[in-house]
Amino acid sequence: MTPELKSILRKLFSENVTKLQKLNGYENANYLLESDGKKYIFKTYEESSITNEHVSAENAALYHLEQYNSTSYPEPIPFNDNTDYKRCKVQEDPKIIRVLSYIDGEFLAEAKPSENLFRSLGRFLGEMDSRLQGFQNPIYKARQCRWDIQHLELNKKYIEDIKNPHSRNIVRYFFQQYEEIVRPRYPELRKQIIHNDANEWNVLTQNEKVTGIIDFGDMSYTFLINELAIAITYGCYDKDDPLYWAQFIIEGYNEKMPVLEIELSVLYYLIAARLCISVCNSAHTRTIDPDNTYTSVSEKPAWSMLQKWLSINPIAAENSFRSVVGLPPKTSVALESVISYRHKHISTTYSMSYDKPIHMARSAFQYMYDTQGNAFLDAYNNIPHVGHSHPVVVDAGQRQMAKLNTNTRYLYDQLAEYAERLASKFPSSLNKVYLVNSGSAASDLAIRMAKAHTTHNRVMVMELGYHGNTHTSMEVSDYKFSNPKGQGKADYILKTQIPDTYKGPYTDPLTAGKLYAKEAISKIESSHHPIAAFIAEPIIGCAGQVPLPADYLQEIYPVIRQQGGVCISDEVQTGFGRLGDFFWGYEASKVVPDIVIMGKPIANGHPMGAVICTDEIAQSFEKGVEFFSSFGGNPVSCAIAAAVLDVIEEEQLQENAQKVGHYYMSKLQELMQHYDTVGDVRGRGLFIGVELVEPHTKKPNPRLAKHIKSKMRQRNILISTDGRYDNILKSKPPLCFNKHNVDTVIEALHDILKNYYHSKN
Repeated sequence: MTPELKSILRKLFSENVTKLQKLNGYENANYLLESDGKKYIFKTYEESSITNEHVSAENAALYHLEQYNSTSYPEPIPFNDNTDYKRCKVQEDPKIIRVLSYIDGEFLAEAKPSENLFRSLGRFLGEMDSRLQGFQNPIYKARQCRWDIQHLELNKKYIEDIKNPHSRNIVRYFFQQYEEIVRPRYPELRKQIIHNDANEWNVLTQNEKVTGIIDFGDMSYTFLINELAIAITYGCYDKDDPLYWAQFIIEGYNEKMPVLEIELSVLYYLIAARLCISVCNSAHTRTIDPDNTYTSVSEKPAWSMLQKWLSINPIAAENSFRSVVGLPPKTSVALESVISYRHKHISTTYSMSYDKPIHMARSAFQYMYDTQGNAFLDAYNNIPHVGHSHPVVVDAGQRQMAKLNTNTRYLYDQLAEYAERLASKFPSSLNKVYLVNSGSAASDLAIRMAKAHTTHNRVMVMELGYHGNTHTSMEVSDYKFSNPKGQGKADYILKTQIPDTYKGPYTDPLTAGKLYAKEAISKIESSHHPIAAFIAEPIIGCAGQVPLPADYLQEIYPVIRQQGGVCISDEVQTGFGRLGDFFWGYEASKVVPDIVIMGKPIANGHPMGAVICTDEIAQSFEKGVEFFSSFGGNPVSCAIAAAVLDVIEEEQLQENAQKVGHYYMSKLQELMQHYDTVGDVRGRGLFIGVELVEPHTKKPNPRLAKHIKSKMRQRNILISTDGRYDNILKSKPPLCFNKHNVDTVIEALHDILKNYYHSKN
């Protein structure tokens, strides 16, 4: 106890102050005060006109609760002159001081969690809010507090204080979801004055029962449901299954203060918002007061729960909340009806994944949410390259769409700026960019450009290669034209065999590339017509992620160029850092193509594609009719594509693909050692194929592949199958995929294979 504080208290409060012990606090200093054998809480605040008003309002609220003869809330203790707070100077620093009664008990943070305790927490808060219904105060109605969820936007400025870029973007995502889901429902949500801070260090317990609550400093006139959202946030954020524990708090609260259906519909997002407020303020406090450990107490569990919250389908959360209060679950349209409606005007030639397709509703990063309440770990979809519904990408599209969207016949900065950024990712020889609206259109354009430049017509393609769905891109896609239902190989197509080092004729990785190339070169040299272009993917995706072996392209590219042709690398699936070690797949072969095709991930699912080529090819193409694409290169597409590059750089997603991909491959290779039906694991980064075979052979096992795909779906994990015999598992997840996600996939694969083996024996 400082002599100065002791002197002040003796003068204003009592001559018998025996103890003054500083307690943890956030923005004000709190002390445990002992006088005449009794305990009190002594609080000091920085003086300001707003603080004066708020202290007065808080005391008014406590006096209101005092009428219920409850010892559960702090009671203002008057000074000797019967005033309940004072202005004074402490070390020449103006302060406001007050004394409150001491509430005894064990903090909720230190109590053993139980169903009864959490029900009691809900009942206590429900009863307190019912008592506060009759309390009105203009100070609270005018207050805008950053800890009040309805003023979530006040915390937006603190997002940049979060050091980890992916974590920042998780917070941005929930901010966006709040604006979309919660804000439009403001008029329907009940409002009143609430405590607004029922965290685990403000709630007191005894014998599995909540007995008191302290710290009314964040009281606000806000949505009533926020009381429950905050209690769930801090009661459950360190639990493995937060929805399980949340139900007991809701149950107890509903007994005393029945919850409305509309309130439950936004509760998932209010909880997420409170978590975001918590981590934003922790990050901000660390920047201005690195020594303040009090604010970091809740930071780690808050981040943990935000991650868990992403893996929970909002529909599942809402239905869990509804079941507690006796409301029926929200139901979706029967799957059969959805399929029937789809086929009313959409041809059945549009294929669907799984015998029982998934009716999707929303998505976030590496998760997809269906209409039934299931959350799926997406280990398959490579088009949302930086993550589903990524907030930076969404924001870029929304902002640009609100400003300008037009075509390339007008001048706007976004076109040239994006083209410059994209070109900077390539060697200087590749410097002319053409923007279109799909990878298929890019393939089509690349073939057209090659023919214009070389004046030749013949195109050499890779066995099982796939380059798009336009007429020309289908003609250069063996995966399509050699299909039993395909149109067959066109006369101008020269096909070379896939250089498969697992089941092809050449398997030695040191020599296979040159041997396969020798066969391809023989075809080139024996062709009766010069070749305009050779087009290939660095890893043949539809073949089941088959990488081109070392030296293969180094041998073929010079031969193509010697007879006047150009070399095209299709980077639609392998580009933009997916392979980890390289930004573009062709870099693995230590070659530089003449034309590169891009699509799919270029704009995170927004319809966009691109072609980049040399000056010479561009000049040849310019001699023909003008090139124009109504949608290619429009300002919105350019803004979104630029945002994708921003996220790749900001979140270091290429590095993540390298690290997580290496971990993923190592875990799959361990699996291969246990199960002889796993014949090969191949790929690079987060572009991986697992070939399934009959035991002790290389004979394809499509039945097992289909079985695993189906069982993984039952476990809410999305993968796919591909290859000539559909016996290869494909995994090419969003680049935010992490090692924990890999462990989830591997554990599921291990269980499925183990059960499959047991069923066969």
